[in-house]
Amino acid sequence: MPDESTASGEDAHTSGTGRLVMLTAWAVLLLGLWLWGREATGLPDTSTGDLAGLGRAYDGTPLPAPAKPLDASAPTRLDIPQLDVQAPVMSRGLDSKGAIVPPPFDQPGVVGWYGAGTAPGAPGTALMVGHVDTTTRAAVFYRLSTLKPGEKVRVVRADNKVAEFTIDGVQVIPLTDFDADRAYGTRKPGRAELRLITCGGTFDRATRSYTANVVVSAYLTATGP
Repeated sequence: MPDESTASGEDAHTSGTGRLVMLTAWAVLLLGLWLWGREATGLPDTSTGDLAGLGRAYDGTPLPAPAKPLDASAPTRLDIPQLDVQAPVMSRGLDSKGAIVPPPFDQPGVVGWYGAGTAPGAPGTALMVGHVDTTTRAAVFYRLSTLKPGEKVRVVRADNKVAEFTIDGVQVIPLTDFDADRAYGTRKPGRAELRLITCGGTFDRATRSYTANVVVSAYLTATGP
């Protein structure tokens, strides 16, 4: 029989390695989103989100129970009824610096899905990013920070199913105080979760970058054809 203390040590090592891999993956995504947040913009006096709302989340109003996750299928459209958003979705990867490649600036109404990650509606956390603005106008996620817990987000998928998510948190997180695992990590194992991410805070003209990320958290609560 194997020595129990040795087996326990191996399990701990394996678990620790798994956590290290997960945190490394989040660190790469964090770096990518930070770099993406430094995109230059020409809109004057732009401010997105309310830093006083940092950490704003579930306020005690009952939220629906989570729905059973779906099999993986690529998203084709993102609907946010509260914002009158109906946006096509394109799969995006990472560039040579580890940054998520955002949708092209000439397509400000398109949302990017991190295609190497979780599909919306499948177990785990799906990541979707969108521009807050371009050099000339507001973009698809310009009003993302105004969403509230309890409001809905729907994802139409390639398998002709609709995954409906309920928002349970909205955060405006300064880049100087960012915890990637807290922002993007799965909150409750076994659920299908979604994060919508864009630039936020204020636009710093000195550094030509935004000062924060807006992160909307949601979880799957209904599915349908």
